[in-house]
Amino acid sequence: MIKILANDGIDPAGKQLLEEAGFFIDTNNIPQEELAVKLQDYDGITVRSATKVRKALIDACPNLKVIGRGGVGMDNIDVEYAKEKGVAVYNTPASSSLSVAELVFAHLFTGVRFLQDSNRKMPVEGATKFNDLKKAYAKGIELRGKTIGILGFGRIGREVAKIALGVGMDVMAYDLFPFNPEVEVILGGGTTVKITVKTASREEIIKQADFITLHTPFVDKPIIGAAEFEQMKKGAGVVNCSRGGLIDEDALLAALNSGKIAFAALDVFSNEPTPRTDILTHPKISLTPHIGASTNEAQERIGLELANLIIDHFKK
Repeated sequence: MIKILANDGIDPAGKQLLEEAGFFIDTNNIPQEELAVKLQDYDGITVRSATKVRKALIDACPNLKVIGRGGVGMDNIDVEYAKEKGVAVYNTPASSSLSVAELVFAHLFTGVRFLQDSNRKMPVEGATKFNDLKKAYAKGIELRGKTIGILGFGRIGREVAKIALGVGMDVMAYDLFPFNPEVEVILGGGTTVKITVKTASREEIIKQADFITLHTPFVDKPIIGAAEFEQMKKGAGVVNCSRGGLIDEDALLAALNSGKIAFAALDVFSNEPTPRTDILTHPKISLTPHIGASTNEAQERIGLELANLIIDHFKK
């Protein structure tokens, strides 16, 4: 019987599909430091972002035939090395796109109405300083008619564009690779409308967008730092629901404190899982703990897609 370790868990629907296909699925988490020994009892492993599958672990487990990543990014896996060793690597890039895009807009709506700060202060000061708080949060803005710049126009970036268009925003899109600028927006009742978004350079987005959202792979240095913040429109907002390290956090704090940008929203951080305190406590930053793909619907889609990929692999 083929044994798969779902070390970061797997949706029950995916687990059931694998079991019905004759696989043994273990959902008990094995600590990273114990994996090199214990993973040798399995034919494959599935992970999310927590478990790392690096060269040393791959070398220690010659029995390993498949690595599955539930989600998009595979920064925690040495993908090319695994393939060189004959280990197949799969991910599920489409399954969580909508959930991440919706989180981007949860953060945007939060930032333009100061909810990140209001939700902190109302429980403490709401009964004694109600009118003061009302005045402090009275200068919100609407998203309709504003321009959102999307850096990275893959699956998630496209879903962000669809929501933005539905909200009534103008969209500017950039990607390293050529892309189709036409997106299909689904309206109520199942009606669909095809809309072509404006393609732009990275520099144009930095300078012109009211809000910038990042959807690019991990890189070895920030793509938004002090120079980029300096070029942004005063009062712009920045959202990162992609990868930690894409934004220089020192430069971000400086831009927030100076008033250059109005707010930031972070679902990912440079030093996860221990984000720095000055980021976590800043009144102009909307925060979530890396939950972009963490909806019930996305997890079910991820589990089923991952299960089918693994089943198909072993059928070959």
